[in-house]
Amino acid sequence: MRVLLLGFGNVGQKMAEILTVERDRHPGLRRLGFSTAGIFTRSHGALAGDVDLAAALERVRSGGRFEPGYPGFSTLAPLDAVRTLDYEVLVELTVLSVRERGEPALSYVRAALDRGRDVVTANKGPIAFAYRELESLARKRGVRLLHESTVMDGAPLFGLVRSSLRGCTLLGLSGILNSTTNFVLNEMERGVALESAVRTAQAEGFAEADPSHDLEGWDAAAKITVLANALLGASQTPFDVQREGITGVTPARVQEALRAGRRLKLVCRATREGNEVRTRCGLEEVAVDHPFATLSGNGSVLRIETDLMGPIVVAQEEPTLSDTAYGVLNDLLTLADESRHRGFELA
Repeated sequence: MRVLLLGFGNVGQKMAEILTVERDRHPGLRRLGFSTAGIFTRSHGALAGDVDLAAALERVRSGGRFEPGYPGFSTLAPLDAVRTLDYEVLVELTVLSVRERGEPALSYVRAALDRGRDVVTANKGPIAFAYRELESLARKRGVRLLHESTVMDGAPLFGLVRSSLRGCTLLGLSGILNSTTNFVLNEMERGVALESAVRTAQAEGFAEADPSHDLEGWDAAAKITVLANALLGASQTPFDVQREGITGVTPARVQEALRAGRRLKLVCRATREGNEVRTRCGLEEVAVDHPFATLSGNGSVLRIETDLMGPIVVAQEEPTLSDTAYGVLNDLLTLADESRHRGFELA
């Protein structure tokens, strides 16, 4: 399949590494035919045409840029690239923007779908702010909008519900969805101050340079919105979520809960109440024998309640960039398996 790649940060580079440098280590990917129609980055420039993905990866990782004279150098704006270049799948990996209500990623996804192109995104913004519109447009154009890596770093949540819980009505979802806050609260149980715990998370590579989205609960709110919209039929945005972060939490509060046999966690919930879906993200004291209490480090966990199956708990331990990149590749494999009749080839 011919892919246009928007965003070439950590996830995009890891995906490129898996598809090129590490390709022989992953026999399960042998059937994924893949070529790159363009790479558009925020800070390294842009390429269009028949892009050498391995060379582009090496260029960026060595500190270089895509500049005039580099093969395939492009001055196209990303939205113009989406509207004009020759590709079959848009892989959208740009950064979440809550303040801008999912833009500019939302416009990229909308434009690709409107052209009749499949879209794979790891960006929560489009799904959190306009899922109903985008999914309707995808159906109208006969294409797919896939987003497995938007929640829990590529763990197969959406595939699980859609493929393995057929006939079930989802009643509610709850979980710990932000790895940074979970790590910070764990550190605070040991008496570490919030600021020090955040610095450790940043040094270990899973907290952003600006951690405010995590600490103020916006990342978690966006994720529970994605789940509510895609799995419970809601039409919400992160601004509709009853939201609480951890910025005001002290080690003393965390340790007080621990002495009472509980652990303080930032828990997200989406609950069906009649025809309404209620969403919240806030601090809860969880009993130590609850599955959420056992989650440590930068992991995530989701509890799925349905009318026919007992609660199902999906936990993810210590995810890395490979997990998120795999979620994107899993979506691409889904498209390849489904779409051979539209010209994609499986080797």
